[in-house]
Amino acid sequence: MARPGTRLPVVFLGHGNPMYAIQSNRYTEAWADLGETLARPTAIVAVSAHWFEAGTAVTSMAHPRTIHDFGGFPDALFQVEYPAPGSPALADRLRAMLDGSGLMDGPTGADLGWGLDHGTWSVLRHLYPSADVPVVQLSIDAGRPGADHRRLGSALTALRHQGVLVVASGNVVHNLAAAQFGDGVPAADWASRFEDEVALRLVAGDWEGLDDPASFGPDARRSVSTPEHYLPLLYALGAATPDEPVRIITRGIDAASISMLSVVVG
Repeated sequence: MARPGTRLPVVFLGHGNPMYAIQSNRYTEAWADLGETLARPTAIVAVSAHWFEAGTAVTSMAHPRTIHDFGGFPDALFQVEYPAPGSPALADRLRAMLDGSGLMDGPTGADLGWGLDHGTWSVLRHLYPSADVPVVQLSIDAGRPGADHRRLGSALTALRHQGVLVVASGNVVHNLAAAQFGDGVPAADWASRFEDEVALRLVAGDWEGLDDPASFGPDARRSVSTPEHYLPLLYALGAATPDEPVRIITRGIDAASISMLSVVVG
């Protein structure tokens, strides 16, 4: 268990294919190794690409449901449950921190209907397979520009000194229209170049430059065809500081057009 005052790192995980929740590969093994090496958190605040809506809200129920927000996969995946408890007390603290940040247009919502979507539970199932660490999810406001998301992430920083692990889950390259599933599918050139650029800026501490991926050039239009999978990275960076060490634990392009870049900061 994390000792009081210990600053936990921040984690961004490229979650990829939902089937990875029940499969073992080099990505899931790296997530499992990470769960074994981190100081055990008292709770987790998760930011997932799959809760992307108008406004900012926090799951505030004691027992969040497992959401199977996908289609076309084997029944075994729909049978998976991740019965981690919620934490209404942490949710209240998080809402107060966000409301006190000066960045909100109105009160942060206390959500009682969402739960844990697959962006969250598909990776936590490997980090903490016993599902015994309380989890609170923070939504992504679809109406905000990139820099706002990183600033909102900064409101999470204090939680890191309170035993709370910030886990952001998305994919810095995510273009399902260009995806090609199967063994041995090569990475699209534009996807590899964009992932390389993101990794370079992460390690160099050029985090402000990551706020606007479109500024990277034409590769960005295909790599970030919609913003929701990219934005969780900005929450993770907001909760960290550029002087903290950056460790890339996985990278590579899956299915031609999905980045599996995963990063630990701190």
